Amino acid sequence: MCTSEETKILVRPQTCRLFDTGHALQLTCGESLAPVDVTFETYGRLSPCRDNVILVIHALTGSAHAAFWNTPQDRVPGWWHGLIGPGKGLDTDRYFIVCANLLGSCYGTTGPTSLNPATGQPYGLAFPQVTTADMARVQKALLDYLEIPRVRAVLGGSLGGMIVWQMAVQYPDLMDIAIPIAGTPTASPWVVGFNEVARQAIFLDGDWQLLKNDPVHLRQASKRGLKLARMIAMISYRSEVSFQDRFGREQVAEVPEQPFSEEFCFQVESYLHYQGEKLVRRFDPFTYIVLTKAMDWHDISAGYGNLERALARIRARVACVGIDTDRLFTAREMRDAAEWLRKLGKPATYHEIRSPHGHDAFLIEFDQLNALIRQILEDAS
Repeated sequence: MCTSEETKILVRPQTCRLFDTGHALQLTCGESLAPVDVTFETYGRLSPCRDNVILVIHALTGSAHAAFWNTPQDRVPGWWHGLIGPGKGLDTDRYFIVCANLLGSCYGTTGPTSLNPATGQPYGLAFPQVTTADMARVQKALLDYLEIPRVRAVLGGSLGGMIVWQMAVQYPDLMDIAIPIAGTPTASPWVVGFNEVARQAIFLDGDWQLLKNDPVHLRQASKRGLKLARMIAMISYRSEVSFQDRFGREQVAEVPEQPFSEEFCFQVESYLHYQGEKLVRRFDPFTYIVLTKAMDWHDISAGYGNLERALARIRARVACVGIDTDRLFTAREMRDAAEWLRKLGKPATYHEIRSPHGHDAFLIEFDQLNALIRQILEDAS
């Protein structure tokens, strides 16, 4: 029964234990995992009836920190700070936003950098392969922990968008609206190909070969390989128009006299090196491998026979969001997914972000995103 008082949950990062030795998480691969801790953040106020919840799911190298905290001393921007807050598309004056670090990640939720209870050392290579279905189970378990039986919407971009699809299929009565942004029902060969090339950059790093069996030094392993993996990925996250407009032929140094010099002279080279080095400072290669393989294995038809049967399970309204210059998860794939749902008699719409920035537009185009998400939520009211 609803009370007259609003319920407020602290917004600072919190970690809870959702699975333990007596109640392990059963993984798709057949293994079990325990304990499983989950770090999450919340923004806004939970209504007395607990009916104003929106679940946000982060992308590959994201975290639970999606927006600003509400305390003056902690005004640290999150990865979707432009979309979450008072008066924004995800209006914290109206909605209670929940964002949890994904299973297998390295920002507080159990993953390869977590301690393996069997050894007392980080899991490293001993961490089992998880899937988007497993990640969805953990997201649902968190909502159960928070005593939230149903949410207004689930949304996320890229890997987060994949998990939105997975949750809509696995838990058809959980949400009113599903909003996958630049994330498809299945991983295309194009996505798998980019991920494999990036992983090979890690595997071929000499440090990886030396340290892969030494989980104590997890974060020292394959820094050069992880840097190169990120550089490869960044090319897939942007568009050729974005690179041309931003860098053109601009140089940062003179052309070296020797052709085999490792120095770089173009601005685009400098940018890619900077992005690679920045990721190395905050991420680790074991996590990168686990999460990219989860992306590769993503296929919502698994366990349901085929894609049509999986999509037929969905009861939520689905608002598919594509990006016109996305070369990783193309606008055509997102449009086709919406069309397939409509052919099955499902309430589905397609929306498109227009941007020169490619796949990363879902982290950049906040003006468009705010207007679009606000429209989707209002249209479904």
